[in-house]
Amino acid sequence: MTTEIRRGSARFVSRSRGMVTSHAFSFGEHYDPERLRFGPMVCHDDHHLASDKGFDTHRHSGLDIVTWVVTGRLSHRDSSGHEAVVSPGEVAVLAAGSGVEHAEHATPEGRARFVQVWLAADPDRAADDPTYAVTPVPASAAPGGGLVELVSPQPGAVLSVARLDALKTLALPAAPLVHAYVVTGALTRSSLAEPLAAGDAFLFTDEPAHQVTAAVPTELLVWTFAG
Repeated sequence: MTTEIRRGSARFVSRSRGMVTSHAFSFGEHYDPERLRFGPMVCHDDHHLASDKGFDTHRHSGLDIVTWVVTGRLSHRDSSGHEAVVSPGEVAVLAAGSGVEHAEHATPEGRARFVQVWLAADPDRAADDPTYAVTPVPASAAPGGGLVELVSPQPGAVLSVARLDALKTLALPAAPLVHAYVVTGALTRSSLAEPLAAGDAFLFTDEPAHQVTAAVPTELLVWTFAG
């Protein structure tokens, strides 16, 4: 049973013209043997893109890639023929399977921020054809509500969102692994930690349910993993 706080200030940062990315785990030239993965999660990135900037065509395989747009709009195009523009209030899942090339850019009309997670897929799905889907967030995920399930991109992995009003308390679920990320807003001081700000995260291993309280209107992305 462990509780870890990952501060946004400790994330690795990559910068290029019109792009800033903060990485929760080792990525590219950033390497820390203590920060390689959390269950199947091998990448948790928070991207800020200028208008029309982003990632040109590149290849993935053996990953489930989940994208949550915070602000702006993100265009997606891939070699399987999928094209979409993802807006706040939608979550996109690209199952790379045997391999797919894709590109992602902020749309020309403005900046975009999105949180993207890569999950290592089971080896028995290595030969699957790539798939892509954009799912609207349920109406029950409106501000002031509780934790609402968004997608389950692979068995035992569930992404949920909570949009909390100021001073609203939420029970983070009990699960073998829980990753709770403060997208916007802040959490008050608790028995677990000093206040958490946007960019900070809780990582729980075999912990019971824990209650957290929003200091201001706050959005949380919560992953649970069966092991």
